[in-house]
Amino acid sequence: MTPIPRSLLFVPGHQPARFDKACQSGADAVVLDLEDAVPPDRKDEARAEIAQWLVARGHEGGPIVGVRVNAADTPWHSADLAMCARAGVAALMLPKAEDAAALQAIAMALPSAALWPLIETARGIDQLDAIAAAPRVQRLVFGSIDFQADLGIEGEGVELLFFRSRIVLASRLAGLQPPVDGVSISIDDPAGIEADTRQARRLGFGAKLCIHPKQVASVNRGFSPTPAQVEWARRVIDADAASRGAPVAVDGKMVDRPVVLKAQALLAAAARD
Repeated sequence: MTPIPRSLLFVPGHQPARFDKACQSGADAVVLDLEDAVPPDRKDEARAEIAQWLVARGHEGGPIVGVRVNAADTPWHSADLAMCARAGVAALMLPKAEDAAALQAIAMALPSAALWPLIETARGIDQLDAIAAAPRVQRLVFGSIDFQADLGIEGEGVELLFFRSRIVLASRLAGLQPPVDGVSISIDDPAGIEADTRQARRLGFGAKLCIHPKQVASVNRGFSPTPAQVEWARRVIDADAASRGAPVAVDGKMVDRPVVLKAQALLAAAARD
């Protein structure tokens, strides 16, 4: 089974020299961007560059490659979808996702692509359950910067806690992969990025958007168990085996089935690295 991506790295679609470098950055997924990173007068150029590169790349290994198209209400959206359909993209990220009907239309146009709706507006949060239940939606993505702008929120932490938790809950109820948290705007602060990532993980997120290759290693570490967590998990598994499933204490705390499952998940995540 292919591991669920932890790090999703954006690459501007009009800068093809960066495509291969992004795939070598250690990111679990690369998102070729046709939206915010591309000026309006270069949208057609970016679309052509992405199409050419995807065809040349074929089905070679490496990270998952997706495309962030322009929003459904823009003049570039239809051409973006047509290109993605011709190139057979593995995943499509839809910005400003607010309407399950738009996702249904995309699912019909790209029946084999996973859909990653970006929740970036108040209406997106309001329609969250319907968006999560739309066909081919694989995981939700929190566009935290745009979301703050839409609601006039100042602050990245507790100010967004309710909305982040809503996205995690909707994902679980719809049976989706754990959602993707928004970007950290700092580039040269690996400790800060890792701390942001670990906070996202504690809230139930399973991945984070990256805007620069320098962020990838910190994000991957943030979603990986610490050595102390791995050691604790091993002690739990050993104690559970020795007790043959009967309740037992580890570090002065009771170990029951949910704790064993958590320990197993930590060891599985550690084995990935």
